[in-house]
Amino acid sequence: MLPTTALLLGLTGTALGFHVCQLIADEVSSVTDVYYPGSSSYVADNEHYATSSSQVSKCSVEPGSAEDIGIILGILGKTKTPFGIKGGGHAINQGFSSTTGVQIAMTRFNEVTYDSATQTAVIGAGNIWDDVYELLNTQGVNVVGGRVTGVGVAGLTLGGGYSYLSNQYGLAIDNMVAYELVVPNATVVTVTEENDPDLFFSLKGGFNNYGIITRFTLKAYPQGSVWGGGSSYNASYISAFNAATVKFSSEVTDPKAAMAMTYVYASGQVLLSALMFYDGPTPPDGIFDDFLTIPALTQDVTTRSFFDLINATSVSINAAAGYRAVYNHIPTLEYSESIIEGIFDELNFWGPTLSTHGALSVTYAVEPFLPSLLTHAPAGSSAYPSSRDHVVFPTVVSLEWVSESEDDVFHDAARQTAKKLGVEGESIYPNYAIYDTPVVDMYGEEGMKRMEATRERVDPYSVMLLTGGFKV
Repeated sequence: MLPTTALLLGLTGTALGFHVCQLIADEVSSVTDVYYPGSSSYVADNEHYATSSSQVSKCSVEPGSAEDIGIILGILGKTKTPFGIKGGGHAINQGFSSTTGVQIAMTRFNEVTYDSATQTAVIGAGNIWDDVYELLNTQGVNVVGGRVTGVGVAGLTLGGGYSYLSNQYGLAIDNMVAYELVVPNATVVTVTEENDPDLFFSLKGGFNNYGIITRFTLKAYPQGSVWGGGSSYNASYISAFNAATVKFSSEVTDPKAAMAMTYVYASGQVLLSALMFYDGPTPPDGIFDDFLTIPALTQDVTTRSFFDLINATSVSINAAAGYRAVYNHIPTLEYSESIIEGIFDELNFWGPTLSTHGALSVTYAVEPFLPSLLTHAPAGSSAYPSSRDHVVFPTVVSLEWVSESEDDVFHDAARQTAKKLGVEGESIYPNYAIYDTPVVDMYGEEGMKRMEATRERVDPYSVMLLTGGFKV
């Protein structure tokens, strides 16, 4: 048995790692459990959307109360033990919500409650958006959140949060009313604009630099039936698809309309797809007509509940099959004909090139929003984006493959294509950024100074530097 003094000196290693797990198990209450390799709960706690995002932890912990999280943070801080905090497990960058130390899984923070008096929803950090939408659907309300199935509340919200509803209400962070946060000194605090403006600012885009979020309080809005779904097309209709994409991006001004268009290279061929959304049972004529008139390979576009729409989206990746993945943000100021053609050219280059390295898919997603997107919150109200004077579209490249030995090839490709297509100097979207993106590129110099000062105040002993992610 290692002596307590060795623990407090911060020695590391397998024996110490398991000893820290036992320390946590001994100190927390009965609402929290610690799991070890071999148990099904341990497997679930460590599992991520992509195999490449997962790591083998010494143990996993499912805290059941904010107070127990405080105890856990205290032990991890004293022993200098690396840890990961997993919400939905959708983080693509390895080590951002995974660890070889102690894996904290927020599964038990699954509250979803709506307060009609304040028109807000309190959402636990362990939820995925599917479950949130399903419960809020029964109340006839909605919040600004994820656009496809399986995405976690915590990661999307702490990183910014683009949504089908963003043209109407802004980003997820723009709709934040309060955070319940366990700071590293084990105190449980409610953070609002009024009681701690610097911390509130920093949490809006600043991920896990300040403690562990347990609950989000978001503005809620009335929600009725919506229209939308997905259509896919073969590459012979590329001209019509590109023209429709450019037209929608430049001409549609209805804030209830939203889209995402994807260009995919897989199995030696190009596939085109469009996700269409309208916040109402029937869209006005003209908004989506150009896409609907292209002969589709598959089409699932109809009127339904918001929950049913999200639930109908498919997740392309299959972590159970060992798929690896990387994202990178391509900052884009407009979707002109030349920009779209440039994206298609990159697809036609990287698709065949990466196929020789075992690529399963190469995908570029085009995500247009209205110029008014960032006006739903004041300038300087959030860490991300660094500026609100113009919109930077969250175009993303997504690469999938199988062999770990090819990781560097795919990571380099994601960097190269983003550099070629992206506009230099524009704010990088944290949720799409590759792991080595400089944080100043997301938050800007002034934002970084404010975030750093706030971190030093709430985490003077740098406990949160023991976990992964973009660090300020």
